[in-house]
Amino acid sequence: MSNLLELYIKLVGLVLFGLILGRKLPAIVPTYISQFIFWVGAPVSIITFVQRVQLSNSVWIAPVIAYIATFAGAILAWLAIQGRAYWRNTTTKLSTRGSLILVAMVGNTGFLGYPITLSVADNNYFAWALFYDLLGTLFAAYGIGIVVGNCFSTRHSNNISQKNSAQNSNVRKNNYFQNYFQRYFPSLQIIKIIIINPALWGFGIGLVLRHYFIPQPIYQGLEIFAWSSLALSLILIGMRLSKLSSWHSLPLASLGLTIKMLLVPLVLGTTLKAFGLEKAAVEIIVLQMAMPPAFATLVIAEIFDLDRDLSVTAIALGSMVLLITLPIWLWLF
Repeated sequence: MSNLLELYIKLVGLVLFGLILGRKLPAIVPTYISQFIFWVGAPVSIITFVQRVQLSNSVWIAPVIAYIATFAGAILAWLAIQGRAYWRNTTTKLSTRGSLILVAMVGNTGFLGYPITLSVADNNYFAWALFYDLLGTLFAAYGIGIVVGNCFSTRHSNNISQKNSAQNSNVRKNNYFQNYFQRYFPSLQIIKIIIINPALWGFGIGLVLRHYFIPQPIYQGLEIFAWSSLALSLILIGMRLSKLSSWHSLPLASLGLTIKMLLVPLVLGTTLKAFGLEKAAVEIIVLQMAMPPAFATLVIAEIFDLDRDLSVTAIALGSMVLLITLPIWLWLF
């Protein structure tokens, strides 16, 4: 309980500090901070924390569970969309359906998942959080998420002219090839991002360095830098949230969050517990599954022209709901 109280003070304090800074500082500052965390803070933090985690053969279950949770969230969201259409006799826009599925399947297991699991769970099992995020959520977001974005995108049909003149026919052909390129080229870019992702490289370097002795003063310096980077990531979340002001999609966002932050963690967490997985490992996995939607959902929504308002609302609301659900998961698991 004392750890949880300390965590809440840190979470709320740092995120609120970020909210204040986000409204005061130029809009470009969060971009610089995110670039620093992406290229320097995250990989160095992972290298540091990997040195003290316990690695076992069972830890490879973590990314498998991440994919199961991803598909479960997507399937439940699709069923919810079909049920909503049946009972209300209404049709949800294609772009909105895509964003709802993304919200229900991809969680913020990095910026939020790392500091939370390090604060309230057994640090020796932190490898479960790393494997869940780096080998599970990362590929789920920019792999399966790209497929979802591509399937529910309407961008390719928005700019095709309907006129019958020869000139406009040529324009239609040019627009078609341009839109085809814009539709599929982002997938190649995302593959490149995954390959050069510094967090993955940091994970690999950290595993290699486990076989070598690191002098205590150097390791202590790395720990200070790592925790400072995690604090900075929470401040960045606040700065990002300060730019989010849309609440028009609250009902659908609530539906996606119910699936993402309640149903999936409860069902899969109970299943893992019944199969006899170690208590500390179950706790960390449940916490990772119960994280609010990741900012990657908004990135994919922007790339494929999905429902940005729904993504924005779900990210903001989910970050607040986490303060309520976190002690419930700790009590249950």
